[in-house]
Amino acid sequence: MSEAASEKKAHIVVEDLTMAFGSFVLQKDLSFTVKRGDIFIVMGGSGCGKSTLMRHMVGLIRPAKGRILYEDVSFWEVSDEEREVMKQGFGILYQSGALWSSMTLVENIAIPLQTYTSMGPAEIREIASYKLSLVGLTGFEDYYPSEISGGMQKRAGLARAMAMDPEILFFDEPSAGLDPISARLLDDLIIELSESLKTTIIVVTHELASIFTIGTNSVFLDPDARTMIAQGDPKYLLEHSEIPKVREFLSRGESGQVA
Repeated sequence: MSEAASEKKAHIVVEDLTMAFGSFVLQKDLSFTVKRGDIFIVMGGSGCGKSTLMRHMVGLIRPAKGRILYEDVSFWEVSDEEREVMKQGFGILYQSGALWSSMTLVENIAIPLQTYTSMGPAEIREIASYKLSLVGLTGFEDYYPSEISGGMQKRAGLARAMAMDPEILFFDEPSAGLDPISARLLDDLIIELSESLKTTIIVVTHELASIFTIGTNSVFLDPDARTMIAQGDPKYLLEHSEIPKVREFLSRGESGQVA
């Protein structure tokens, strides 16, 4: 890890987190730090709780135990009103892209701006068009989601996630359903946005190509132990982890199947 990376400040701190549904504990004793500007990968095999962890971090599910801190503020220990304000600093790209099919791309991107700001229609359209330009969709403002490819839909979803200039972006399996070329283009876009906007990015994924291309830090969730068993730069873990399960996951074949 470079000296610059080691000096980055903590942006998100997860402390002793337990995720549970009733008496069933999905994951326990999760403690890790996401530094400002990280592209932080939440990885592990199917059913380990990757997407559930993201839902805890963005405010959709309350932890059974533990804390999630943003800039030293405990997310689940503030008032509902304060938590809503904090959530406005999050941008979320869901696995499906989650675009409204009855709205054009520019109308989809405008939704957060209409909801949370007092901007007029002309200013909102200008900002929405700019966000689409950042993801390479200039000229597609008035297209409907059904009129563009899956990769373009993901990029439009990313533009909407960036509508409010969030400090933190959350991606849930961003490459799901994409062909390898579209997936690589999306990875390149994530790196470009991270470098240009200095945004902290959390990515839930099991795709090796993405993990090694974009990841600067990570946590590995194990469904058997029901806790994290590794954390750190994925490339470093591949070479130096002493845990066989982690090495096997990170050295899978091209099929992408989890052993």
